[in-house]
Amino acid sequence: MQSNQYSADARLPPTRRSFSSQAKIGHAPAGCAVAEPIMNSLPNSEPVAVVGLGFLGRGIAASFLGHGFRVIAVEPDDAQRTRAGDHIASMIAEMIDLGGAPQAMRSEWRTRYVPTPGFELLADCTFVVESVTEDPAIKHRAFECLEAVVGANVVIASNTSSIPISQLQQGLKNPGRLIGMHWAEPAHATRFMELIRGAQTTTEALETAAVIARRLGKEPCICQQDIPAFIVNRIGYAMYREALHLLETGVADAETIDLAVRNALGLWASICGPFRWIDLSGGPEAYAKALQRVFPTLSKADEIPASMRKLAESGARGTANGRGFFQYTPDEARHWDELYRRHAWRVAQMQNEYFHPNADPHP
Repeated sequence: MQSNQYSADARLPPTRRSFSSQAKIGHAPAGCAVAEPIMNSLPNSEPVAVVGLGFLGRGIAASFLGHGFRVIAVEPDDAQRTRAGDHIASMIAEMIDLGGAPQAMRSEWRTRYVPTPGFELLADCTFVVESVTEDPAIKHRAFECLEAVVGANVVIASNTSSIPISQLQQGLKNPGRLIGMHWAEPAHATRFMELIRGAQTTTEALETAAVIARRLGKEPCICQQDIPAFIVNRIGYAMYREALHLLETGVADAETIDLAVRNALGLWASICGPFRWIDLSGGPEAYAKALQRVFPTLSKADEIPASMRKLAESGARGTANGRGFFQYTPDEARHWDELYRRHAWRVAQMQNEYFHPNADPHP
């Protein structure tokens, strides 16, 4: 859980620094841009800010640090700020051991990392990622602090998985510079990033964020409409709903459903998306016939099913507390968490091999 202790007390006169106009990439991208390889750039002189050092925030900070940026990280909770440093050190070690970052970074990153409880040090920051609790009110308090300190043209990227960016833009002094920036865990390892255009987001802000994303080794996917949950989570939630429907109706148990998805979708989802997969496995002609038959049978539920609601109300937090759709001992939880992190790096390495950052994405 990310800290929500953000106040508007830490204020300094705004500066007017922002990333160079070289960050522009022409018109707003209409698809997935091409990432740069890890550690493709030298350390950067411009500092960036990360606000919130919770579960994703510390990975975001590590991603910037691992690609040469100076990072000023705001976290008002003293204990969480201290823990974040340990987590970042572990992530930097992964970037060296598994991602090809130079050995010197194992200690050097600390010279570019400034954790702080307040916003006073952010006046010279040239890009900001807000990663506080997924709550509009808490995010707005962070935006209020940021707008009192950073330059009027500095892009503020909100790390959110579902809150509409247009909603977050309401009440801001400079709403055009706010964009959505949806990261995936582990933030320092994956190539995934969604950039979301709000109703008032400027093309320049979106372009700047896309350049930053590529400097972080990401393949920024642009969501041109500000819809709830954006692209990948909407597709994921549709899958979760159908999986829950199969579980509720007794078609199969949770372990069987997981096994089927892992051995089928897991085979192709790391090299292509649903449309490429349709083309590879029969084409639109074949799928149209199947979809016509199956669509009417799919779940259209708009309420959380009983099995999920019961688990949620019991406080089940998965591997975090050992209770979810499966039960976990501490060792089992640690095993699955570590297995996922190792797998994330293997997938990243495979994608870098199959889809080299400098290659034509449409050969």
